Amino acid sequence: MTKDRLYGTGRRKKSVARVYLVPGTGKITVNKRDIDAYFGLETLKVIVRQPLVLTETLGKFDVLVNVRGGGYTGQAGAIRHGVSRALLQADGDFRPALKKAGFLTRDPRMKERKKPGLKSARRAPQFSKR
Repeated sequence: MTKDRLYGTGRRKKSVARVYLVPGTGKITVNKRDIDAYFGLETLKVIVRQPLVLTETLGKFDVLVNVRGGGYTGQAGAIRHGVSRALLQADGDFRPALKKAGFLTRDPRMKERKKPGLKSARRAPQFSKR
């Protein structure tokens, strides 16, 4: 079916995830810790598993992830993106389902930069008539 190790890079906001899929029992390891120890919220664990559930490969691959930058939500989104890309290497037939679910699209939303004369991106200094 596939090679030994499948690789996918996922990005979201400031997070970058390097994802490796290895044939196994379905164990997910994030930064050398179990997914349950790394992510506290159940919703973030669900986000990470979405591509595997969609393609019905949840018990077929062990997922090894190195992720850095951003917060937990951004990291979960980056891992989902990386897992989806790695699954494409496993089987190209997954592409229509993953594409329809939106897992292959890089989310372009980023933090807006601070502008001169303002306190943050859009927050202006308080106005006083006198």
